[in-house]
Parts: sequence; C-alpha cells; structure tokens
Amino acid sequence: MLGHPGGGDHSRYLIELSFLPAGSRWLDMGAGDGETVRLLGNLGHEAVGIDLEPRGDAVVRGDFLDTGFESGSFDGIISQCAFYVGGDVPGALREAARLLRKGGKLVFSDVCWNVRELIQNAREAGFAVRHMEDLTDLWKEYYIEALWREEISCLPGGKGCSYVLFVCERM
Repeated sequence: MLGHPGGGDHSRYLIELSFLPAGSRWLDMGAGDGETVRLLGNLGHEAVGIDLEPRGDAVVRGDFLDTGFESGSFDGIISQCAFYVGGDVPGALREAARLLRKGGKLVFSDVCWNVRELIQNAREAGFAVRHMEDLTDLWKEYYIEALWREEISCLPGGKGCSYVLFVCERM
C-alpha cells in the first residue's frame, strides 16, 4: 500500500499548519516516493526526503532514527504514516528534535495507540504540542479502500488504535 490517508491535500494541510514561510528548509522523514518533497519545492521551500527504501529521485536512503544530518539544520520536518512503522516513535521524535532549529516545527500524522503517551514522548523529546487532531475516521476509510483493492501491507491489530495529526514546536 502506497501513500497516506488524505494524499496530497493532507500533506498541504500539514505544511500550512506549520506557518513556516517560503524558503524554509524541510526534511520529510519516511518520504517514500518523494511526493511531499516535490510539493514542498513547488511551495517555495528547500526540501529533502529520507526513507529506508526510497522510491523517487527526491528521496535519499536514510534512517530517520539516525539521519546523519547536522543538528539544528532544518526549519520544518514532516512525517506521514512513518514513525509507527519505524518501530521507535520516541526515538523518531528525539531525532526530529535534534534536527530542528529552536522554534522549528514538526508536523506529522500517524497511527497511535495512546495519545497521552505520544504527547509525553513529544514533550520529553523537547517539543511543545501546538495542535492535535483525531483523524481516525479518515484513516479507517483509507484502510477499507486499501483492503478492497487488496493493497494492504500492514494493518495494526487490536482495539484502541487511532490516527492523529500533531503540530509540535521545538523548544
């Protein structure tokens, strides 16, 4: 299954919620085919994407738990449907905080089992949560459609799973 719930419109919404001006330097953590990297470029930003399995020329091979980029080298970081799959959400948040300049924004949407724990992980990594939305209904529609098309590759099991959008500021 490729992409993420909401597609390009959702990516644009996350970018808008950052309130970062054109010309900002962005990193897409878990960039896949680079669709969001290209969108950021079209919006006047400088952007690079990393992924363990890059599928486009706008994306380089890299692990978002240990990117190799210099500390404080980005104004914004975006991630969609990647931290959960990476298996270490607190580690991904810590690396994002290291990479962002003070006042930089992390905007992400992902599967979540415990929203309070995710907020605590963000705070412990050095972020203030500025905005949060529950997008579980959108996520369910996305997965039902993927199941129908037989494109499902990973589906979290169990009850209590939600899909959330966060806007965090690096303190």
